Amino acid sequence: MKKLVILISGRGSNMEAIVQACLRERWPARVAAVIANRPDAAGLVFAASQGIPTAVIDHRQYPDRESFDAALAGEIDAFAPDLVVLAGFMRVLTAGFVDRYAGRMMNVHPSLLPSFPGLKTHQQALDAGVRVHGASVHFVTSQLDHGPIVLQSVVPVVTGDDAAALSARVLATEHQIYPRAVRWFVEGRLALDGLRVALTPPEPQWLFDDTCNKSNNVAGEGV
Repeated sequence: MKKLVILISGRGSNMEAIVQACLRERWPARVAAVIANRPDAAGLVFAASQGIPTAVIDHRQYPDRESFDAALAGEIDAFAPDLVVLAGFMRVLTAGFVDRYAGRMMNVHPSLLPSFPGLKTHQQALDAGVRVHGASVHFVTSQLDHGPIVLQSVVPVVTGDDAAALSARVLATEHQIYPRAVRWFVEGRLALDGLRVALTPPEPQWLFDDTCNKSNNVAGEGV
C-alpha cells in the first residue's frame, strides 16, 4: 500500500478532494500525514477529523529557506511516503529539497502550464485575453511551476469573467484532475520519459469543462 504525505498552507480543498477520493474509490494507498507551514491552516482541522496525523513546520520559525526545507524534509521522511503532494502549499522550495523527492512529488497549478506560472494566474489569463484557461498537475522540478505534466483541465473564459469567477471554475476542475493524477501514480501507471509523462494503459490526460459555455459545442472528455 502506497503512502501519501500532503502539504498545505490554507484550507486544503485539493487535499480534501484527494482524501475523499482515496476512501471512496478504495485506492491501494493511504494519506499518512498532512503537513502545513502555517499553524492556522484550516485544512489541518479536516485532516484531524479524518484521523490523519498532522504536523506544522512553521516557516516563520526558520531563518532561511534551506533550514526550513531541512526541517520539512525531516518531518516528511518520518512518514516514509511514496508520493509528496503539494496541495496549495505556498512556499518556494529549494533545489535540494526538490531533488530529494524527484519523480515522487506532484503539484497542481491553476493555469495551463507553461503559460502563467507564479501568482495571480487568473488575472494574468484575463489580462492576456486568452479564450481558455485551466489547471495542470505536474511533477515538481527545481524550475518554479514547471515540470512534466501529468494531466490538465481546460475551461472557457467567459465574457464578464473576473478573477474570482474564473478561479472558482478552475478550482472545480482541480478537484477532479488532482485525485485522478495521484491515483494513477498510486496504481503504478505513470512513467517519466524526459519531460513527458507516459500513462499505461493510455487514457485522456486532459479534461475539457464546458459546462458554462455549452453553446460553443466544445467537446468534453471525462476523466
